Amino acid sequence: MYTMRFVSLAIALYFLPGFLFAASNRNPVDWVNPLMGSDSKYTLSNGNQYPVISLPWGMNFWSPQTGKMGDGWLYQYTAEKIRGIKQTHQASVWIGDYGQFSLMPVTGTLKIDEEARASWFSHKAEVVKPHYYSVYLADPDVTAEVTPTERAAKFRFTYPETDSAYLIIDAFDKGSFVKIIPEERKVIGYTTKNSGGVPDNFRNYFVITFDKPFTYAATYEHTQKQAGLEYTGNHAIGVIAFKTKRGEQVQASVASSFISHEQAKRNLAELGDGDFETIRAQGEAIWNAELGRIAVTGGTDDQMRTFYSCMYRTMLYPRKFYEYDAAGAVVHYSPYNGQVLPGYLFTDNGFWDTFRAVFPFFSLMYPSLTSQIMEGLVNTYKESGWLPEWASPGHRESMIGSNSASIVAEAYLKGARGFDIQALFEALLKNSEHAGPLKSVGRLGVDYYNTLGYVPYDVGINENAARTLEYAYDDFAIYRLAKELGRPADEIKRFAKRALNYKNVFDPATGWMRGRNEDGSFQSPFNPFKWGDAFTEGNSLHYSWSVFHDVQGLIDLMGGKAAFTAKLDSVFILPPVYDESYYGAVIHEIREMQIMNMGQYAHGNQPIQHMTYLYNYAGQPWKTQYWVREVMDKLYHPGPDGYCGDEDNGQTSAWYVFSALGFYPVCPAMDQYVIGSPLFQTATLTLENGKQVVIEAPKNSTAKRYIRRATLNGKEYAKNWLDHRELMQGAKIVFEMDETPNMKKGVSDQDVPYSFSTMAN
Repeated sequence: MYTMRFVSLAIALYFLPGFLFAASNRNPVDWVNPLMGSDSKYTLSNGNQYPVISLPWGMNFWSPQTGKMGDGWLYQYTAEKIRGIKQTHQASVWIGDYGQFSLMPVTGTLKIDEEARASWFSHKAEVVKPHYYSVYLADPDVTAEVTPTERAAKFRFTYPETDSAYLIIDAFDKGSFVKIIPEERKVIGYTTKNSGGVPDNFRNYFVITFDKPFTYAATYEHTQKQAGLEYTGNHAIGVIAFKTKRGEQVQASVASSFISHEQAKRNLAELGDGDFETIRAQGEAIWNAELGRIAVTGGTDDQMRTFYSCMYRTMLYPRKFYEYDAAGAVVHYSPYNGQVLPGYLFTDNGFWDTFRAVFPFFSLMYPSLTSQIMEGLVNTYKESGWLPEWASPGHRESMIGSNSASIVAEAYLKGARGFDIQALFEALLKNSEHAGPLKSVGRLGVDYYNTLGYVPYDVGINENAARTLEYAYDDFAIYRLAKELGRPADEIKRFAKRALNYKNVFDPATGWMRGRNEDGSFQSPFNPFKWGDAFTEGNSLHYSWSVFHDVQGLIDLMGGKAAFTAKLDSVFILPPVYDESYYGAVIHEIREMQIMNMGQYAHGNQPIQHMTYLYNYAGQPWKTQYWVREVMDKLYHPGPDGYCGDEDNGQTSAWYVFSALGFYPVCPAMDQYVIGSPLFQTATLTLENGKQVVIEAPKNSTAKRYIRRATLNGKEYAKNWLDHRELMQGAKIVFEMDETPNMKKGVSDQDVPYSFSTMAN
């Protein structure tokens, strides 16, 4: 019922006048390449992504599986064989998977082990779209296809003529169950395989129904056949078979649930009475409607493909982890306490990555989704006592900071409502005073930070300078939210003071951020090219810019605008030397910086991604325009190696989406976007409230990357930033682009974006 409402809305939206692709030869989904970023490996990431076959923010993803069971690189573009079509919930190769099982056709001699059954395939016989996947599996001579809804999917297998048309349902190891019910043409089961962050009762229940009777049915413990058609063990596998004519299609309807088999059957109703082509058409309409919310023209084919491929990636996480009960009410299995509870829940997100651009994208384009995510955060806090800095599906030990502060503050300050903001503020206060049960929850080193104003280098807490910088920004976010909520004056003052703690790890002798000892002295020796240690997956040249909320304060620390811009320039000019001694090996992030031929600029990891926009704060916006285009042109393309590092939960993609539009949220907890260099001649954003933001750069081209002049709603516009509230009312922005920079535009103090230390607080 819900799915059909969603489909109807999506189809209706698609034919609104604002969706400019209706009259185009290509729909937005046709530009998307889900294989972008799939040519990756442990030592070098070109995205570290797999093709996600799903609806936007779908509870379940599907993907061809080329890697071994449990391998984080579940699909690699260079692989030659496929082991199955897998349901996956993997948000990162470094975090791992959960709730996984696969389907794989076999013909002739039955081969069950994943190595034995793996089939040769070619990308020439593979079709990959967000809503549809098809591949010809050469060994069994079968074409396998899948098309999903949010919690269910349709499969179609085209077999040769054979009386041995097998299908293997692999529930994977680490504890699983399979039951075959021939009289109902049904297979049910569950899988418990996960990588952490789940209670003891965690299960992903699945149900599969078929449109053809079985000629064979058996259960296995890995490759050992079991007595009967029901089996629970370490590695349960179900095998069924059909007798088929050449070209005969066997269809399967699949659904899963984290609640129960009964709920999985309920989720199967998302498919309705639709056949494979109906579900495929519905999925295509939904993706076209969502992608069509931003219509761009006047770019090259590669720019169009890159833009919509990146936009697709921004609309996958966080995953909907909720379902609809028999009464149609929203419920969820809690990965925090193991109970089934009412309300929304989302998961599979690392806020260290996504607070930067993904959540600002949602605040601009999907405020109602933002409100649902906030309700989910309330539920997470009530069920676990903490906010989910990295959830997959429950709390995971990864990354640093307490960046939920940015996400909560931004959502509320930009207008999201309908959730318990008081509960979330309570959670932020708790984070600001306590370390959590995991290093990634709460604030590690919080007592030092709150007492000294920084996390010391010599007290056994790694990445201490990075933590200090991120905590200071998070405190700024709490400060702004506290003011909006009318909190007590002493509380507001406390967070205003802590927002300046970034100054405590700035070393005036070197001009860079630096680890600082408990006695106040700076770490020694100091190598600004040393990765890790006081910083997180970067060096001082990367993290010194992590003062999102007070760039003018950073300019002052560095000796003024000339010194500041010289340091920005140096990041691109210095050779890509590095010190990897903290890690004991060259991690992939280091290698990606080294080979990109942009000096010390390491766009493949998140801490530096806003840096190119900082020239705007120092009166040299043309350098932002130059470097933003350089990054878009050189470090992104729509092929399998199209990213320059990990594409984490949509963040690296969201950077491109914003930058291609011509602006970026340097400080998410503020209501400003810093202007860069628009990539297309036109971009039309259809907002959720029905208003439109139209961005025009009619003479834009690869050569014309500089903004000569701009108008906003017909009036001359000199500022280096755009106001969120003004955009939400609908706006028309016109950029006059040129081949040479205009060094007189955007240079006045009143043209620069917000900085905390220059405002009355």
